[in-house]
Amino acid sequence: MIVSLFVFVVILVLSIPSAVIFIPLAVVTGNVGPLYAVVCFIVRTGFFAAGIRVRVEGKQNVPLGQACIFMANHVSNLDPPGLIPRIPGRTSAFAKRAIFNIPVFGYCMKLAEYIPVDRTGSAAGAQASVAAARRILAKGVHITTFVEGTRSDDGRLLPFKKGPFYLAMETGAPCIPVSVFGTETLMAKGSFAIKPGTVHFVFHPPLYPANFATREELMQAVRAAIASGLPEWMRT
Repeated sequence: MIVSLFVFVVILVLSIPSAVIFIPLAVVTGNVGPLYAVVCFIVRTGFFAAGIRVRVEGKQNVPLGQACIFMANHVSNLDPPGLIPRIPGRTSAFAKRAIFNIPVFGYCMKLAEYIPVDRTGSAAGAQASVAAARRILAKGVHITTFVEGTRSDDGRLLPFKKGPFYLAMETGAPCIPVSVFGTETLMAKGSFAIKPGTVHFVFHPPLYPANFATREELMQAVRAAIASGLPEWMRT
């Protein structure tokens, strides 16, 4: 827990002056870019302070100048802060609605156009989330989603949720499968303790929805790509 407390202090020390400067700047100018960049810097610094090394492969597979849907597996709370700063350009993401109620942090999420998701599973809520994601993609901003919908308890791939694949088929946006591993041992599900170590993010070549007859076929292709970049024990 000592490492976790140290990381929390580092992030807090950097976040307070950054919030004072960059949140008003984003509100006044309507440009969230500087705020997004400084948050990514703070997160990277937090990983460094925790002794976490990040290995990225396949970044050259991401098409330039085109909004994409990044689809990753999910094994730890470290996945979003580890992956998002490594995505070229700015990305939005789906997040639990409750997170938007956190003071300051929730407001930053709104400024960055993150998409609130209801865990009730209602059709209306899902449609609203997909509509918001479509508007963001139309602006040229990426979408990042963890396609299992929740963290895996043991690191093995879970069944995928259908929502991201509805979005992909409707928009035609390139899907970038991302394999995530290593974080499951550094911050396990249900724990706040952070351990030093190495995490891996593998970006696979894009899959274009137009090349698939159904969303199920696209889902299977994304799953196969993600699994190909994982250690053998995580694939099933």
